[in-house]
Amino acid sequence: MIKYSLICSDCSENFDSWFSSSKEFDKLKKSKFINCPNCNSYNVKKSLMAPSVINKKKDNNNLNSKKHLEIKNKLRDYKNFIKNNFEYVGENFAYEARSLHYETKKNEKGIYGKASNDEIKELRDEGIETQIIPWLENKDN
Repeated sequence: MIKYSLICSDCSENFDSWFSSSKEFDKLKKSKFINCPNCNSYNVKKSLMAPSVINKKKDNNNLNSKKHLEIKNKLRDYKNFIKNNFEYVGENFAYEARSLHYETKKNEKGIYGKASNDEIKELRDEGIETQIIPWLENKDN
């Protein structure tokens, strides 16, 4: 698909339209299927336009933007707080969360660990409060 900026020679109206190819534009113009939406004239031609180019290379400037760094620092702070104030239970998070929830004598210290999305949904369905927090590995810090 290609987008052309078009201009009417009669009323100077500018408008855009999409075509499957440049040949398709020429074919439709010749068959008088392209007309001005303002004055209905068939005297329409392509106007000057800049192409829209997509850069597939990773933009490192974007990754290191001020806002991005602020978010990374905030996530790092959360991670440190959790590590210092909660007990790590690893892959057994769902089991340990249920044990704490249904236990009559509650443990004062919270837990953190790994669980699948299905396990988190099941815990929430049972009324067990959980939170999902983005976890930055040390290599990302």
